[in-house]
Amino acid sequence: FGKAAAKLHRFTGVWVSEASVRAYTEGAGAAFVAEQAAELARLLRELPPDPPGPVVQQVSVDGAMVPLIGGVWAEVKTLAIGTVIQQPDREGRLEGHAVDVSYFSRRTDVASFLQQAQLPLHQRGTARAGTVVTVNDGSDWIAGLVGTLLPEAVRVLDFPHAVEHLTLAAQATFGAGTAALVSWLEAQAHTLKHEALDPVLDALRALPVGEATDPRAAARARDASLGYLEKRRAQADYPRFRARGYPIGSGMVESANKLVVEARLKGSGMHWAPGHVDPMLALRTIEGADGWDAAWPSIARRLRHEAQTRRA
Repeated sequence: FGKAAAKLHRFTGVWVSEASVRAYTEGAGAAFVAEQAAELARLLRELPPDPPGPVVQQVSVDGAMVPLIGGVWAEVKTLAIGTVIQQPDREGRLEGHAVDVSYFSRRTDVASFLQQAQLPLHQRGTARAGTVVTVNDGSDWIAGLVGTLLPEAVRVLDFPHAVEHLTLAAQATFGAGTAALVSWLEAQAHTLKHEALDPVLDALRALPVGEATDPRAAARARDASLGYLEKRRAQADYPRFRARGYPIGSGMVESANKLVVEARLKGSGMHWAPGHVDPMLALRTIEGADGWDAAWPSIARRLRHEAQTRRA
C-alpha cells in the first residue's frame, strides 16, 4: 500500500496516505466480493441458461498457504479456467495449452468453495463447452470437487506431479543427483509421456531397492509411488491425452498460486487479518486475468451506493 501511494504521487503529483490507499483497496475488494456473492445468489435462484463455452476448456484447482495475524496460516483455494488451443512444442509437436485464463480465489473450506466456484464456471460457459479437461494433482479434496462439479470432465493427473512421484522412488534407491537417478528418470518420464504407464510401473517394481543405502526406506518409497500411480491409472494416459490435444500440466493454476496469491499476500513480514484476505484476492484475480476494465464499473457502482447509504 505504501508503494502504491508513492507511485501515485510520482505519476500524478497527488499525495494519498498509505492508510487511505489500504482502506480504499480493501473497500473495493470487499465490494467485488459482495458483487460476486450477489451474482451467485441470483444464479442459484434464477438458474439462467449457461453461455456457450469453447470447444475444449481446461479447469484446474489448487491451494496455497498465506500468513494471517497471530502466526496462523490459512489455505487459499484457487480455480483457474482457460480455453485450450494447440501450439507446437520444442520438437514441433502440437500440444494443448490454455489461453484466456481467468481465476477465482477464496480463503474458505472445501464445501463453501465448491458452492462459490459455480459462479466462475457458469460465467465461462463450462457446462456448454465441447470437452472439459481437468488437470490437477492427486489431492483428494480436488478430486471430490471435480467429481461434484464436473462429473463428465476428462480427468488428467498433472504430469509434473506424476514425475515427482517417480523421482521420490528413484532418489530413495539411487540417491539424489546421481547419474543413475538422472538416466532412469529421463527414460521413465519419456515413456510415461509418449508411450504408456505400464512399462513405467514395471520399471518401478524392478528398482534395485536392495542395493539402496536404506533398503527399507527405498522399498517404502517405491511402493508409495506404485500405489499413487496405479490408483490414478486412467488419469495418467498421457499419450492418449496428447493425441487429442488435451493439456497434461496444471501450470496455469500453479502460476496463479505464485503470481496472483503469493506475490501479494505472502511477502516478507506480511500477516493478514482474515477479513482482508478475500477482498485482496478478488482484486488480484481480476488484475491477473486482465479483467479490470470489465469488473471495475460494478465495483464503482457498489462503492458509490455504499457511500450514499452511509451519508443517508
